[in-house]
Amino acid sequence: MGFFMKDVPALFGSMVFNDEVMRRTLPQEVYRALKKTMRHGTHLELDVARVVAGAMKDWAVEKGATHFSHWFQPMTGVTAGKHDSFICPRGEGKVIMEFSGTELIRGEPDASSFPSGGLRATFEARGYTVWDTTSYAFVKDGTLYIPTAFCSYSGEALDKKTPLLRSMEAVDRQAARILRLFGGGGAARHVVTTVGAEQEYFLIDRQVYLQRPDLMYTGRTLFGAYPPKGQEMEAHYLGSLKPRVSAYMKELEEELWKLGVYAKTKHNEAAPAQHELAPFFITTNIATDHNQLTMELMKSVAGKHGLVCLLHEKPFAGVNGSGKHINWSLATDTGVNLLEPGGTPAENAQFLLFLVAVIQAVDEYQDLLRLSAASAGNDHRLGANEAPPAIVSMFLGDELTEILEALEAGTDYQNNETHQMEIGVTVLPHFPKDTTDRNRTSPFAFTGNKFEFRMPGSAFSIAGPNIVLNTAVAESLRRFADELEAAEDFTSALAALIRKTFREHKRIIFNGNNYAAEWVTEAGRRGLSNLSATAAALPAYIAPESLALFARHQVLHETEIHSRYEILMEGYCKTIHIEALTMADLVKREILPACFGYQRELAELAERKTARGGFDASPETRWLNTISKLTAELLDKLETLEDALPRAAAETELTARAEAFRAVLGVMSKLRRIADELETRVAKQHWPLPSYAELLYSVV
Repeated sequence: MGFFMKDVPALFGSMVFNDEVMRRTLPQEVYRALKKTMRHGTHLELDVARVVAGAMKDWAVEKGATHFSHWFQPMTGVTAGKHDSFICPRGEGKVIMEFSGTELIRGEPDASSFPSGGLRATFEARGYTVWDTTSYAFVKDGTLYIPTAFCSYSGEALDKKTPLLRSMEAVDRQAARILRLFGGGGAARHVVTTVGAEQEYFLIDRQVYLQRPDLMYTGRTLFGAYPPKGQEMEAHYLGSLKPRVSAYMKELEEELWKLGVYAKTKHNEAAPAQHELAPFFITTNIATDHNQLTMELMKSVAGKHGLVCLLHEKPFAGVNGSGKHINWSLATDTGVNLLEPGGTPAENAQFLLFLVAVIQAVDEYQDLLRLSAASAGNDHRLGANEAPPAIVSMFLGDELTEILEALEAGTDYQNNETHQMEIGVTVLPHFPKDTTDRNRTSPFAFTGNKFEFRMPGSAFSIAGPNIVLNTAVAESLRRFADELEAAEDFTSALAALIRKTFREHKRIIFNGNNYAAEWVTEAGRRGLSNLSATAAALPAYIAPESLALFARHQVLHETEIHSRYEILMEGYCKTIHIEALTMADLVKREILPACFGYQRELAELAERKTARGGFDASPETRWLNTISKLTAELLDKLETLEDALPRAAAETELTARAEAFRAVLGVMSKLRRIADELETRVAKQHWPLPSYAELLYSVV
């Protein structure tokens, strides 16, 4: 369905039970009660819920809904929900459409069929979904979706939303204490974290995709020789959109806008077939819901256009992988960005205090931030030319770094002039030059009035990284508030605190090239962690300081942390196990038969030439010997893989199993190198898998 640009404001949020709809459909006293719950977390009475449910049902039915679903985010990383119809029997063979307040507030899915890390046994099936009133319900595909949290019968969080909401409350509590010290923050009553999640992805033709079992089963190509042309010419980035891609993006935006998702920017990314969508900033838990919706719609809309959307972090070796850059900031409920430096950041003490709070948080909990971006898929991406390395550091830019260095030294900051950008063409307008450049190699970069966390992969839920970041910053603010509230002279104590914090944590600040080999050495000298793989990063979750941090702020209890650690470790091992089984299957059933078939063709040709006499069969013989030797090596590595795999799977201790599967990856890499070499030598009509050239350039 097309639309005119003048219709976009009317289209936006048209399938969302938002504030405008609530004002129109709810009695005034019910509307006020619901808004009070949404804003301040007060208890929602069942009588209020009944009225809201009735209005929500009537509105949803008008939008074509016949079912409702409690929509939640289990530890699988994707969303879930069962679908119940509104129908209720009334009389002989009659039904009416009903939706009760209880059905709105609470659902009861099976809690034993989702990853729980030991929190739920198979026979312990009862779980609850609870309405998240802060995130609007919406209609999609004939169903009313109600965003919910998911917990067990015994109260433990089984999802990603519950701890995210807890972490947001932790930041709110501690940031409010800081604002009171600065005079109450004006009319502000709450502090929220805000997020804009840039989403990178690949689009390939569906028919080509269906010929690649590795893509279908694992999301990435386990084999594939580099094509004659990859991204060397750098012509794809921000280039003109192909008609098929443009049509896809247009429909995707339309569907997202209907659901109130602030899709703002679309463009081609650096690699062939790679693209990006970026939204406006919004409150973190709603941004998380929106990003999950975005990923779901990216995939479903692609199918309508004969395309497949790939969200794996590294679907193709040798070209850019896909990340999910999380742009994070702090704001009051009156709209004041607490990370906005203002015109004179050197004189903005409140900004500087929040800034050093983030610096301290990232330094002290760098291992937690690293593990929040850890997965088997993302290990292939981090440290490549499109992603930051596994070493966590911060980029502040020259101006902020110099301001903090001046404060540390007790000197005045001098360089506070605004410079005009001179391009050297008189017809082009002048404009103020930014005070700092951008650093795309930095894992955690300050970009003007927010931080950009560039490490998470494209398939990630943004809940995990934000839980860690929110909780770590809340801890810094708690300690700051404790110290400043006890100070006799607030002004002098504030200046001393900013100086001390910067001095103790400036090791995490690095404004240079994070790809440089020298940085690895320098980071080691500074004492920064270098957790290069997921198997090494995940144990930080259950370190004593991590357990204490999450417990202190009531974000995750110890049992919940251990369950998540187990889920993540198991997920890492299962991912590699599936990839290894897929790789072995492809070698045995497709690649080896192709190689044998080509060798037979070469041998028969050489034999015919020799039999006829006078013909030189040495070219075929030489080529046959090369293929034969590589095929023998391939078979050897296949046997090594099939020997290593059951040993890794037999490991019972989680850390040992993860390390064993990490070793399996090494065997897989060697097997792939041989297969990719064979792909460049075996005749195209014999090779069973579409090539990288066919995959990356399949959308025309």
